[in-house]
Amino acid sequence: LGDIVFVETPDIGAPLEKGAEAGVIESVKAASEIYAPISGTVTEINHSLADNPELVNTSPEGDGWMYKLNITDVGELDDLMDKAEYDVFLEELG
Repeated sequence: LGDIVFVETPDIGAPLEKGAEAGVIESVKAASEIYAPISGTVTEINHSLADNPELVNTSPEGDGWMYKLNITDVGELDDLMDKAEYDVFLEELG
């Protein structure tokens, strides 16, 4: 997406289903939905993104987190990529 200019997170307490829309992210070039990687209930959102959406670009694995969940089905974690798999995925994109 490029440089992020806006992030809409889900509401605290919202139930999310794996693959369902959880929010919106916008860049200077485009907007896209954020999809829940697993099912759960939103327990916390990153309020810092309202004033600093660029944290998604500058610190995606640190201060740029979007929301936290209480997981409904721990088995869904088995379908996610680990860091090494994700790094290979990114290399194949690039």
